[in-house]
Amino acid sequence: MVTFSRCYTALITPMTRNREVDYEGLRQLVDFQIKEGVKGILAVGTTGESPTLDWNEHNKVIERTHEWAGGRCLTIAGTGSNSTQEAIEGTEHAQHIGVKCVLLVDPYYNGPSSLEIRREYIEPIAQQFPEIQVIPYIIPGRTGTQLYPQDLAILHQQYPNVRCVKEATGDLENMKLTRRLCGEDFDILSGDDDKTFAMMTSPDINASGVISVTSNIAPRAVADMTHYILDGNEEEASRIVQALQPLFSIVTVKTQEQTPYDTVACKARNPLACKTLMNVLGMPSGPCRQPLGKMTRNGLEVVLANARKVYENHPEILQPIADYFNVDLKDRLYNEKYLEGLFYA
Repeated sequence: MVTFSRCYTALITPMTRNREVDYEGLRQLVDFQIKEGVKGILAVGTTGESPTLDWNEHNKVIERTHEWAGGRCLTIAGTGSNSTQEAIEGTEHAQHIGVKCVLLVDPYYNGPSSLEIRREYIEPIAQQFPEIQVIPYIIPGRTGTQLYPQDLAILHQQYPNVRCVKEATGDLENMKLTRRLCGEDFDILSGDDDKTFAMMTSPDINASGVISVTSNIAPRAVADMTHYILDGNEEEASRIVQALQPLFSIVTVKTQEQTPYDTVACKARNPLACKTLMNVLGMPSGPCRQPLGKMTRNGLEVVLANARKVYENHPEILQPIADYFNVDLKDRLYNEKYLEGLFYA
């Protein structure tokens, strides 16, 4: 059985200008992540735009990611759905190509209860694929539903291949209950970059790592942060956390935008800000699939201000991008020409 610890990257899915999957860009991103020390790569999670990739694309992205990882790190396949049958078919494909772990997001929109998520979704998959490690992904802010710690503990008790959770509830008390009910032989992975340090250093949660969005841009720094925590060097880990804070804060960007009628709130949700910054920095990224679109100029300015803060105060965090993708970070972060087409006029 796999033990889940340290840093895994929820990989973005790069697109061409016409929003087709950019497989050459994907290959570069996979190689970059591995060279920068991540423990594994999640293919086609929410950050990888799973809602707008069809299942042929799902399967191909997972297959290519696993092929290019080449045994150098763990591949986690995002095979979750709001249809159990689709999730079964996706998991079957993952198993067929040799992937050992799948991530199953709580079924979104149709909103099953925690009991139904356990009995009608996770359980059939865990039972049908005993050699596959099943990681429930709990993110009620996205799905509108939630697998509760009580049902997660029942699954862990009944199925040896359910021994890890991606926790993105934002609720530390929920996480403490998960640890209490599931015991010490169970891995909790952070699904929120900005809560990883607290989750890993709290003895009542004792998370063992993170499935990170920020590591798309700063894989070495996020991986080092988790290494230091697990090695007991919280002081050095805290230093890295402070340096990464500006990047953590742009996973979701909230602004107020003026319309002809009134000022309205605008929320640029993951992966929009991440992909926008990757475009600015010269990394393979491209546009998001519709209905995700572009940032506002206000939102883009938030992204730029935070990225520049990291570049100016902790240049070592972004330096691997310059080295691997052969780009001039100062030019790209301060030259207006690289912003063309990245925001709504």
